[in-house]
Amino acid sequence: MVSKKTCFLIAGALIFCAAMFSPRTSALWAGDTASFVDLGFSPDGRIYIFAQYGVESGTLRPWADMSIVDVPRNDFVNGGQVSFIHNSPVISGSDGAGAFYRLISRNSSLAEQYGVTFLRQGQPLYISLDSNDPGGNRETIEFRDFEAGNSYKATLVPAVEGSGSSLKSSFHITLDRVSRNGDRKTSSVGNPQIKRPLIASYKIKRVMVAPNDGSLIFVIETKRQAADGFDIRYMVEALRQ
Repeated sequence: MVSKKTCFLIAGALIFCAAMFSPRTSALWAGDTASFVDLGFSPDGRIYIFAQYGVESGTLRPWADMSIVDVPRNDFVNGGQVSFIHNSPVISGSDGAGAFYRLISRNSSLAEQYGVTFLRQGQPLYISLDSNDPGGNRETIEFRDFEAGNSYKATLVPAVEGSGSSLKSSFHITLDRVSRNGDRKTSSVGNPQIKRPLIASYKIKRVMVAPNDGSLIFVIETKRQAADGFDIRYMVEALRQ
């Protein structure tokens, strides 16, 4: 089991990696932009933990969220979402990472409960450096798992309704897989019946494969309508193959 001291050291490294791949487009969207952190899987691959953090554009208060996902169910575990918002603004030049450290230190027992050590992270299969499409258009990507010999084609299909305060949207992903021996399989990821208020668009930012069982994690960037523009947040969709 990893000690709390080790968790802090690992978290620092994760923050550095997250900064390399997190979007810096807040000036374009006028709202605030979160940074995504992959915290890893349980030994059996059934549990996945991720976090995100940032600074509220209006109040300049740093915030952080941590989410624990039941991969086979593609849903949060009971009590699997925790948050922290600091009660005062960040100092000049800060990106809000302090709120993430505070959140991790206060909830380290959750990671220990599910056996997530922060070292068993997903292997990236796809990383997008493009910005979220403000029009909420359909998106198709292709990627490969060279170790398993699988090729994938994923199409994100959004459905946006209304505008302004009545805006709501949903999406699903159609995934086509071709195995090393040529076998084909089509799966659907996500629930198109879930209507999320104020979300204008979705984009696949990363796809990762679990280190043991080959489960896929889709990291979805959402563009949420805010008073001064749009806030960038993240969610995940999980598929156990």
